[in-house]
Amino acid sequence: MKRAVIKIKNLSLRTIIGINDWEREKKQDVIINATIEFDATKAIERDKINNSLNYKSITKKVISEVENSSFHLLEKLADFILNSIMEDKNVLSATVEVDKPHSLRFAESVSVVVSDSRDNPRGYPNKG
Repeated sequence: MKRAVIKIKNLSLRTIIGINDWEREKKQDVIINATIEFDATKAIERDKINNSLNYKSITKKVISEVENSSFHLLEKLADFILNSIMEDKNVLSATVEVDKPHSLRFAESVSVVVSDSRDNPRGYPNKG
């Protein structure tokens, strides 16, 4: 098996996110980065899109779902995006980072990172 990684970088979206009343009133910026691993053997051999991971359709799905979502915590939003990506059965593993720009004074952003894998569901350490 030849594994490949697709990276979606700096996907800027707007959604309701936060715990304060003012954060619940209007959409705020979030920046999403995703790393998606898949089996690229057939894509490499055949050079056909239907043998690869369709990152355009995954991204369109994430955009639609995030822009129509409303969460209090970044952790929940990141997990929501991760679960959406993992619904594609061709995904072997994924990591999602969600940044909330300017959420802390003197910081560019705050982010949360979550991961999942078909080999190691929910990214928990393997028990030896």
